[in-house]
Amino acid sequence: MSFISVFDVMGPNMIGPSSSHTAGAARIAFLAQKMITPPLKKVEFTLYGSFARTYKGHGTDRALLGGIMGFSTDDMRIRNSFDIATDKGIDFSFTPNEVETDVHPNTVDIHMVNDQGQEMTVRGESLGGGKVRIVEINHVKVDFTGEYSAIIVIHQDTPGVVAYITRCLSERNINIAFMRLFRESKGTTAYTIVESDGHLPEDIVESIHRNTNIHDVMVVQM
Repeated sequence: MSFISVFDVMGPNMIGPSSSHTAGAARIAFLAQKMITPPLKKVEFTLYGSFARTYKGHGTDRALLGGIMGFSTDDMRIRNSFDIATDKGIDFSFTPNEVETDVHPNTVDIHMVNDQGQEMTVRGESLGGGKVRIVEINHVKVDFTGEYSAIIVIHQDTPGVVAYITRCLSERNINIAFMRLFRESKGTTAYTIVESDGHLPEDIVESIHRNTNIHDVMVVQM
């Protein structure tokens, strides 16, 4: 017998008329901000499809900005996210793109810059019911949902790196729910995404980073 949760049917509580345009938008941005060292200095949102046409009226803009500041989907501060972001000194903008149509109808690109000058671009899709999918990181195609805690490792595509990552996880008794490798092309930059159904220890970043072929390690703790 299969079961469907109430969350799957109704989605999370959220301010706004559509869970795709509000809860999903906030969730994408919430995941994106976990991939860059805070604090954020600047964020640019490029919206596609339905997002591009209705982002103001449906509150997608407020939801995205709230999520990028780490607000959960039911956080009442989302109503005032524009004012809060301004008070925090975050430079933000929204640009609708109705030219590029070969994308999911609820898609957003989030380009982030922190106060150290680090930049990160994340593309996410809102699938409905508050569920989302991250499909690009720095223009490399990836695929993860944020339903599990995740370790995102940016590394050189060279033999032995993935084995090294799994050894680091095994030594800390981290259970792997899903593990995927994505790359630009052979021998260039690769992304290994490991999703775990347990808590990820704080020292895992330092441990993985010891390998000289590792460029960056990000933990998305859920």
